[in-house]
Amino acid sequence: MDKFKIDNISCLTERETISEHRKELPRVIDQIMASMNDDTCFAHIGDEPIHFTTSVKEMIDKFREILFPGYFASEKVDAANILYNTGQAVSQLYDILSEQIIHVLRHDCLRYELQCAECEPRGNDVALEVIRAIPNLRRLLAQDVKGAYDGDPAAKSHDEVIFSYPGLYAITVYRISNLLFKLKIPQLPRIMSEYAHSLTGIDIHPGATIGNRFVIDHGTGVVVGETAVIGNNVRIYQNVTIGALSLPPDAGEKLRDSKRHPTIEDDVIIYSGATILGGDTVIGARSVVGGNVWLTNSVPADTKVFMESPHLIFKNQESKKESSHEKSA
Repeated sequence: MDKFKIDNISCLTERETISEHRKELPRVIDQIMASMNDDTCFAHIGDEPIHFTTSVKEMIDKFREILFPGYFASEKVDAANILYNTGQAVSQLYDILSEQIIHVLRHDCLRYELQCAECEPRGNDVALEVIRAIPNLRRLLAQDVKGAYDGDPAAKSHDEVIFSYPGLYAITVYRISNLLFKLKIPQLPRIMSEYAHSLTGIDIHPGATIGNRFVIDHGTGVVVGETAVIGNNVRIYQNVTIGALSLPPDAGEKLRDSKRHPTIEDDVIIYSGATILGGDTVIGARSVVGGNVWLTNSVPADTKVFMESPHLIFKNQESKKESSHEKSA
């Protein structure tokens, strides 16, 4: 038998095998459909569809284009076209934002059988209110940019901070989503913050309260909880958690509106790996929290909290001696 016939037989065998597997799919589909009637599982059938991540990305990109004119525009912006470009960008943002807000309002009204919130008029009103806040947002973010630049010798310019710092991206999305959160828009603020989280590794709940000149250096692994309160001129590094203490299984209902996350007062620095937990925990102004510190109680103002220096063990690999000596880090 020549090679062509052997290969042909092999292909036919593979096709038959695939066909046998596909015959199992209707049975599996029936099982999946049966699970749709299982009240212990979740489904989103027959409800208003929720918005897509692509729409959220488009909205965030349009916000950044307006908040930082010329930085993220698709074409050069100068004195001759800035009015046209800004007008067009704001108009586009209003359409995207109002549509998204109306969508989530209508979704919750229908899915949870809420009292009519007049989704369309409210969505348009909220979108306009958020856009009216853009001048103030620009001033807030300018202070965040300056804080990052002033405190980081590696930053060569304000432009570098705006273009490339993941901390500023996460803070930008937080400041927008925080406005929507305070206006009691469901779903959308959290989806925005989780989109930023997926890009930067920085998880800031839109309900957190954060002051001016907030700086996140490096940023990966940072967590800021919903009821955290952070003052002005606070700087935190990677892998910092400002979170809640361990909660019981039924905490969702019992503690939903309670303060669960710490308060960080003005001019505090928190170094990498620090974990600060609890709604009653307050880190006093101008304090410094060292790397890998674990705190569940308050710290007075002007306090430095550090771990005791660990002992490093050095072994001579060449001689493979068992003896070792210790040195303080």
